[in-house]
Amino acid sequence: MRATNRLSSQFVKTAPVGKHCDGAGLWLVKRDDGGAQWVQRVTVHGRRREMGLGGYPALGLANARKLSERWRNVASAGRDPVKEREAEERAARREDITLEILTADAFESRKAELKGDGTAGRWLSPLTLHVLPRLGRVPVTDLDQRDIRDTLAPIWHTKADTARKALNRLSIVLRHAAALGLDVDLQATEKAKALLGKSRHVPQNIPAMTWADVPGFYASLETPTLTHLALRLLILTGLRSAPLRNIRLDQIEGDLWTVPAEAMKGRKGATEAFRVPLSLEAQRIIDLARPHARNGFLFPSVRKGVISDATMSRLMERRGLEARPHGFRTSLRTWLAEATDAPHEVAEAMLAHVVDGGVVRAYRRTDYLEQRRALAERWADHVTGGAGQVVKLAGAG
Repeated sequence: MRATNRLSSQFVKTAPVGKHCDGAGLWLVKRDDGGAQWVQRVTVHGRRREMGLGGYPALGLANARKLSERWRNVASAGRDPVKEREAEERAARREDITLEILTADAFESRKAELKGDGTAGRWLSPLTLHVLPRLGRVPVTDLDQRDIRDTLAPIWHTKADTARKALNRLSIVLRHAAALGLDVDLQATEKAKALLGKSRHVPQNIPAMTWADVPGFYASLETPTLTHLALRLLILTGLRSAPLRNIRLDQIEGDLWTVPAEAMKGRKGATEAFRVPLSLEAQRIIDLARPHARNGFLFPSVRKGVISDATMSRLMERRGLEARPHGFRTSLRTWLAEATDAPHEVAEAMLAHVVDGGVVRAYRRTDYLEQRRALAERWADHVTGGAGQVVKLAGAG
């Protein structure tokens, strides 16, 4: 019997169910349902590989033999025909490996690590605003440091933090592409950073109100609107705007507000919820806000969701104030430093800052709740018109 070309066109048409060898690793596999498939078997580096060539009759005997010869030659050259064909298919679908497609794929892979599964859009926004409009259609395998430099140069000195985040996200996308087997330059972002040079941008701190001026501003928020009440609770608790605006009724129990871990920015590495002691004044503000509650949220928006950070900022802006809501955290921290003898770790805990490393935190299993409860009450006394005198604390424990 011949070593190759064993099958005839007539036999292929009427072949019974089973596997039929044409020679040189080419097989016709006839199925029970009447369909048939051409399969090529090769050996690469001592490893047996099997690849489908196509179905019969779409792929006839003559063309199946041509494909068989082609992939045998690839295997003879020491290359894996299966991987080589995959690479060719990717090259033929270059739109599937564009930066835009790979960015979306990388984002999907990281969603579980992001707050709220990344629904706020902050992870993607540096790329969608400043990178993808120019480079979105470029295949990641073609992306180099010059492309990245030219794209980020316009914001490198004016929006340094955004540009830095864009570089970071790009690096993640490129690593994701490499993990998929694409030939990308993993050093492209670092090379682009070297080409861009040192940023001239000088970071500006968020303007803050001096702690001595806070009582006057607090007193001016006398109308029980959602914006006034939210600002008052923000001042009293010292938390960031996001967890404050998203506070839910089921998070409040008596004089304690428990914020879910995923809602707390700046506590990377912390896996537990954060407990916020509520002063008597804070509890009073919450009670005033309860009639406004909707869908479980204490500070709902008129339309959908919760009130925005811009709502509180605009109120202060309309009053001609330079300070912004986030700055009240600075007001509180400065008061803690200048008007109390609170230990550093307790003062930092008041602002939900994570201090020390994971090992230290594992052994120091306290959130200083009782010390913070006393400080919260004294801070409330100050902002409501008290003297704000020096607070003496018991040992930090």
